[in-house]
Amino acid sequence: MLNDIKEVLFSEEYLANIVQRMGKQISEDYKDKNLLMVSVLKGSVVFMADLMRAISVPCRVDFMSVSSYGSGVKTSGVVKIVKDLDIPLAGYDLLVVEDILDSGMTLSYILELLQSRGPRSIRLCTLFDKPERRTVDITADYVGTTVPDAFIVGYGLDYDEKYRNLPFVGILKPEVYGG
Repeated sequence: MLNDIKEVLFSEEYLANIVQRMGKQISEDYKDKNLLMVSVLKGSVVFMADLMRAISVPCRVDFMSVSSYGSGVKTSGVVKIVKDLDIPLAGYDLLVVEDILDSGMTLSYILELLQSRGPRSIRLCTLFDKPERRTVDITADYVGTTVPDAFIVGYGLDYDEKYRNLPFVGILKPEVYGG
């Protein structure tokens, strides 16, 4: 696995510092709110686990799984809900937690769907923002850091369901994914 990494972009320590900073800000912003954190599986599960431990206010969590990539490297534009939320959203201040904001197509669809379910508010939190790839008008309320237009893996991010378990984020060698 390590031989497939061109370079380490963010170390485990650097990621931990980002998560702590974001958790502190979210805790301040949601201190008097009814926080429900929604993780978009599978990519955000590592970030979500660390982020919820960095948040010092009461919160509930739920999970949603969508598919828009398959085993390719670019979004298909077609979003399929694989696992929907278990908690009704009315009365909650929703924080959608995502690993990476890339084209924005999938997240735009998810946010529109969740808004139609009547939460009190919705904000978007992403660990990584890749603005060069954006094809829809969407911005995150909380951004860990901006990433270059490269294929990154690790800390939950994958290629063909591999590399999620790396504790750091690295750039995948193009020959691995045919880039």
